[in-house]
Amino acid sequence: MARPTKFRRVEFFPEDTYFVPWGKPKCEIEEIVLKVEELEAMRLKDIEELNQEECAERMQVSRQTFQNIIDSARKKVALGLTNGNAIRISGGNYRAKFCKFKCFKCGNLYEINYEQDKYTCPACGSDKVICSKKADICKKWCREMD
Repeated sequence: MARPTKFRRVEFFPEDTYFVPWGKPKCEIEEIVLKVEELEAMRLKDIEELNQEECAERMQVSRQTFQNIIDSARKKVALGLTNGNAIRISGGNYRAKFCKFKCFKCGNLYEINYEQDKYTCPACGSDKVICSKKADICKKWCREMD
């Protein structure tokens, strides 16, 4: 029996998630799905130019798992580009990097995706908030997030 897939840590989510070749009718285009963690692997390795060990550490996976992810990603992109396929970025086994905050006005502790508005409490709308990593209230949380 295979082990369950471990969630990969992802820090980047693209605004554009669908790419199609120009001038081909949509009914003739096959689609390739690139998982979010596959895009993250390519971003870390090819854009940030980290080594394999650093990439694996950032995604919280083994080096072998990272290599499998990036191999799959590069193959999908190469097939899409050479065969004129559409590429859709969607799905996968990942968890986003979340930030934990505390509101000083209402005392609300909350967790949001790092891309969301970090400086407004979702409970009371106050802007008197602090990242829990910077406060002494959550040393345990900081260790969980790193």
